Formats: sequence, C-alpha cells, structure tokens
Amino acid sequence: QVQLVESGGGSVQAGGSLRLSCAASGYTYSDYCMGWFRQAPGKEREGVAHIDSDGRISYADSVKGRFTISKDNAKNTLYLTMNSLKPEDTAMYYCAADREGGSWSCLSAFLAGSLSYWGQGTQVTVSS
Repeated sequence: QVQLVESGGGSVQAGGSLRLSCAASGYTYSDYCMGWFRQAPGKEREGVAHIDSDGRISYADSVKGRFTISKDNAKNTLYLTMNSLKPEDTAMYYCAADREGGSWSCLSAFLAGSLSYWGQGTQVTVSS
C-alpha cells in the first residue's frame, strides 16, 4: 500500500525558508512521478512542482527561482526547499505520486492534478 507522509511545515516570517519532506513507502520509489501541491483557504489546489523518474522538473511560475524540488531515492523521500517565502505562499502543502508512464504522462498528470496517491498535508504559514 502506497503511503506518503509530509513533514516540515510551520510558521515563518516573510523572507524565511522551510524545507518540506515527503516520506514514501509501499512502492518502487524511483519509478514514480511525484509532485508538490498546495491549497490555501478558499482557493483551488495549485500544482507547485513536479519531478519525474528521469529527474525532469517543472515549477509553477509563482515559485520559480524560490522553490526547489528534489528527491533522495535511497531514502525514498521527496523534498521541497522553499526560500524567500511570501505571505501568499501560505497554504496546506501536499505531496502526491503515481506510477509513471513516461515524462509526458507524468507532466500531464501533474498539470491535471490527477496523481493517484496523496499525503495528508503539512501546513505552511508565512506572516508579513
């Protein structure tokens, strides 16, 4: 059974940094498409960043240059390093995963928000 557990959220002031982690289990981690999403109160869920099994990465325009997605296959862990945080980054952050059917399939699933497995989320609050 696939399980994803996020951690690392918290409260920071604008300009600060956080690193989110997503510990994965129950599947061959390196073969999967993975992504980070966020949802603020009253707003739709937004794809933040994704990474495929070959290491191809994409970012939402709103986080480019500030956030970095990475993964450690040996630790079965996905990371999101967030720098220069802004109040508008405040949201619940989720990691998600799915078996990958190629880079294009992974990107398409990320953009559609249709990855199959989701964690419970970790809250990030950025104060001005």
